[in-house]
Amino acid sequence: MKKIDFRSDTVSWPTPQMREAMATAEVGDDVYGDDPTVNKLQELAAEMTGKEAGLFVTSGTQGNQVALAAHCNRGDEAIVGFDSHIFKYEAGGAGVLSSITVLPLQTDDIGRLDPDQIRQFIRVDDPHLPSSRLICAENSSGGNHGAALPVSYFKELREVADEHGLSVHLDGARVFNATAALGIDIKELAQYVDSISICLSKGLCSPAGSIVVGSEEIIYKARRARKMFGGGLRQAGILASAGILSLTDMTQRLDQDHKCAKMLAEGLAQLPYIDIDPEKCYTNMVFFGLTEDAPMSETDITGRLKDEFDILMGGTYGAGFRAVTHYWIDEDKVAKTLGAMKTILTQ
Repeated sequence: MKKIDFRSDTVSWPTPQMREAMATAEVGDDVYGDDPTVNKLQELAAEMTGKEAGLFVTSGTQGNQVALAAHCNRGDEAIVGFDSHIFKYEAGGAGVLSSITVLPLQTDDIGRLDPDQIRQFIRVDDPHLPSSRLICAENSSGGNHGAALPVSYFKELREVADEHGLSVHLDGARVFNATAALGIDIKELAQYVDSISICLSKGLCSPAGSIVVGSEEIIYKARRARKMFGGGLRQAGILASAGILSLTDMTQRLDQDHKCAKMLAEGLAQLPYIDIDPEKCYTNMVFFGLTEDAPMSETDITGRLKDEFDILMGGTYGAGFRAVTHYWIDEDKVAKTLGAMKTILTQ
């Protein structure tokens, strides 16, 4: 990767080992269930999370959407965080694709719903109202500095869900970043949720794809929804072979990404005109802004980083910057970026 690209971990390229595995992958027709490499990936994901079955899907959004469709009937309601990916960044898919009502509730500063507020908003059995069916959570919480939500929170959600006969779905696009930061095995967290959508193509470096895990019943329904949404896959073992390495190898090195993110956050805090709290660097995401007396704009800085230093940095829709570390960002590249930022801000 020639450029230093902090825009997202979605920009990460497959590793050389992944490219070799993809070139030699054994394949079949996955719609018929005949792709051995896809089957191996699905079985591996289920085993790692302590679930009964898995389903390979094209993206994190599709993973969330097929899971919602599996848990809910038309007219049911899913309770979500107001800052969640499911609510903000999936093009209203729950309503458009599955006729599911989404109820967004306030979250705290790291992305947790209040269990008592959930209880307050669970619908009574009334023909005028949608039926509460599902609670959705997100870990790590991308809208909250990539915070890693603790196991205790998911235990509380499980208690609420069991009290009212609801299910729990976890948008775990970066769940292995969360478990790495928490220092736990994913099974410790997964035991409290009914399904998880895990992205293979972010920090885990696969070129595409996500995996959904859950009970055999949920995955059966999710597979049907995947087909209906146009996600039936054929010789997908080429992609699944990379996904296997994502789960076996890439999950073991995420602490390095977190180390680079912390290095970047602490370095930025030493520069003039930068507004940042390094303590809010929880995983592989760094959010920061400019002070009011900064002599230049966000656009000025991102433009100069790109044009003069070959560094790509993402903005947050006029509210500051977001830098995301991944496999292709090492400590040397962080140091180069800090040097570039210092040059820009002190000239």
